[in-house]
Amino acid sequence: MNVSRTRLALLIGLAGGLLLALVVVSPMLLISMPSFLSEGRTSIDCADTAQVEEASDSATADIPANYLELYKEHGDKIGVQWNILAAVGKRETDHGRSKLPGVRSGTNSAGAAGPMQFLISTWGGKARIPVSSTFNGYASDGDGDGIGDVYNPADAILGAARMLKRNGAPENVRQALFVYNRAWWYVDQVEEIARKYAKSGDVKVPPQAEEECDDSLVEAAPSDVVAKILQFALAQRGKPYLWGGTGPDAFDCSGVIYAAYRSAGLSIPRTTFGQWPFGVKVLEGEEQPGDLVFFNSGPGTSANNPGHVGLVVSKGKMLEARCRLCGPIKVTSYEARGNRVGFTRPLQNPDVLEQLKKLQNPSL
Repeated sequence: MNVSRTRLALLIGLAGGLLLALVVVSPMLLISMPSFLSEGRTSIDCADTAQVEEASDSATADIPANYLELYKEHGDKIGVQWNILAAVGKRETDHGRSKLPGVRSGTNSAGAAGPMQFLISTWGGKARIPVSSTFNGYASDGDGDGIGDVYNPADAILGAARMLKRNGAPENVRQALFVYNRAWWYVDQVEEIARKYAKSGDVKVPPQAEEECDDSLVEAAPSDVVAKILQFALAQRGKPYLWGGTGPDAFDCSGVIYAAYRSAGLSIPRTTFGQWPFGVKVLEGEEQPGDLVFFNSGPGTSANNPGHVGLVVSKGKMLEARCRLCGPIKVTSYEARGNRVGFTRPLQNPDVLEQLKKLQNPSL
């Protein structure tokens, strides 16, 4: 990256709510759903219909085989264009072949390191750092050894994919690249390289799952109530983010969830700060569609006061309204986020249980 690292770090913090401290996850309570909420539903997986852009002859000739495999693997995993990832790797260090300071060891004059040129501060303060679900940063473990090594191509490429995704890719890839390196000439250069790497000669947005997949998500809901919540929430995709918005034309992160629950006849707190203590805590791995997933993101937030929330729609996936510059409301991966705080189940709150009973028997 050839622009001011200080300005870049500030922009990343603004765009993604990046905090550099480790967070402490609150103890989770394992709970089960009452019988009237969990009967008559079976799990249906939604097929991933995304297609990987084929590599051009230019790409296969220029990109080392192990790097090409990693660009495709992590691009597909996170949901960003592999050829954009590859173009960043080319522009930054010629896929790790550069002999400039900071590529294989140490840092350059701006404090950046590794084949994808991460600021050490945004990687976690160290070049090699243990990676866990509570870590809040871009340090990533792309090879499964438990360590985020900024010099390891597998780790660095996964971290770059997560950073691009967090800042607008794949839909708004130019914005994501601008955050990666705050210069429009850089964005233009990366896109030009990406076009040469694609057999089609284009920078395509990876196709999302077919729209009929929504039906599968709704049908797989653990109850009719959750199905109604998901049906409303999924219908809001493509609408813009608006701080304080509760629809119908725009929402913020907690607003779309509040409105989705209201569509099912249920009342929950309006804000993220209210929703976090409202639901019963759920163990990671036990979350279900309809549950909420929270993140330590935003000024003044912490592990005990998360500032961002998404609605779980299937294992590993959530619907979220992220921020004004992050693109429209969409389904994203919560497993790819390192600043996750925990999960809650509003449907287990005593007040909601009473609301559900009244919905089933209005005479109560």
